[in-house]
Amino acid sequence: MATVTSSVLPGNGLPLHRIALPGTRALTVLLAFDAGARTERESENGMAHFLEHLVFKGGEKYPTHRDINETAERIGGVLNAYTSQDLVAFHITVRAEAAPEAIDLLTDFVARPALDSQQLERERGVVIQEINRAYDQPSTVAEYLIDRAAFGEHPLGRTVLGPEESLRSFERDAIVSFRQRRWSPARGGAFLAGNLEHLPADEDLDEMLGRFVAFPEPEPYSAAPGFEPQTLVERRETNQSHLRMIYRPDVTVTDIRQRAALGIYSTLLGGSMSSRLFEEIREKRGLCYSVYAFEHCFSDIPILQLGSGLDSSKCVEAYRRMREIVCELRVDGPTEQEVERARSYAAGRLVLAFENTGAVARHAATRSIVSGSPIDPDAAIAELDSVTFEEVREVAAGVADTLAIACVGPHDPEEFD
Repeated sequence: MATVTSSVLPGNGLPLHRIALPGTRALTVLLAFDAGARTERESENGMAHFLEHLVFKGGEKYPTHRDINETAERIGGVLNAYTSQDLVAFHITVRAEAAPEAIDLLTDFVARPALDSQQLERERGVVIQEINRAYDQPSTVAEYLIDRAAFGEHPLGRTVLGPEESLRSFERDAIVSFRQRRWSPARGGAFLAGNLEHLPADEDLDEMLGRFVAFPEPEPYSAAPGFEPQTLVERRETNQSHLRMIYRPDVTVTDIRQRAALGIYSTLLGGSMSSRLFEEIREKRGLCYSVYAFEHCFSDIPILQLGSGLDSSKCVEAYRRMREIVCELRVDGPTEQEVERARSYAAGRLVLAFENTGAVARHAATRSIVSGSPIDPDAAIAELDSVTFEEVREVAAGVADTLAIACVGPHDPEEFD
């Protein structure tokens, strides 16, 4: 069983969460802030992700990217970061004995980044290449389209990477200003997950985490818009099409039980090889190789996304049948056997994921910062185990036949009417 201890640093207000996991020799240190892409102003689109890149170029004690990378490798660590709509996070996973060095390294360059102007120019070109590569991948373009189809011009409808023209316009002062505005310790957290036997003394840990400046708590970001879905198609003369669909379920995201029920619903819909979508679209009809459904809860709204990559000649047929399956579940509900199987599969999948200390730390960061929920991994598993058939049936009934549609392939929007 995990043991969770939470506190707040008195100097800067940074929450510190220690999640002790028995039976592991690994430790993940993760630092995260409520500074994802949805917090950007329109002119800043792509800045949260660009800042993530720049931070890795050096801090005070480790002044260059080489110092950072070689130190991480010397202590046997795997170092990485991510930017989503919700968060920006930096993390390192090491053997437990390397905890002091890992925390020292991560807090140095994340809390005290140099943000050197010359490095900014060099990395700008790297990120622009990343943007251009993404647009060469039809499946990624489909993800961009479905977000815009579901959220329009709202920040949630923009890409995390941002457009090339924005990247070319960013100046150092604006990036520093964004960091000071969004990287508030009060809206972030430090997460230590795994074997905690070799953590530095409390005073040393407080000193390293105290490197973060107590920036003022940021203003709330723009609330999610009302659901005004669109159908967006990027026509490409390809043999394969990439289809995406987003529904907005009638689920209260602050209700832990409803979120868990939504997770089980998405599993029985398209989250496993016995799900309705996989069984019907792939196995019975042979319309595709890949078909799926998943749920995601932002801080203020839930979404249910369906997707498939398939032969272009079969795309519209698959779309119609996928939509029918959602309608059938809304009208008739799932079977008790489906719910039982999906509940077991969803909980079991989480158990296996939590064998990884990094997964535990990422889960805790999302729960703590985005949804304000308990971060105990055992509690998250218990939430799924306790969901009832009626709760899942209620979620299914609340998925209205109103959806955003996006497709990349040789199609016209009218085909998806």
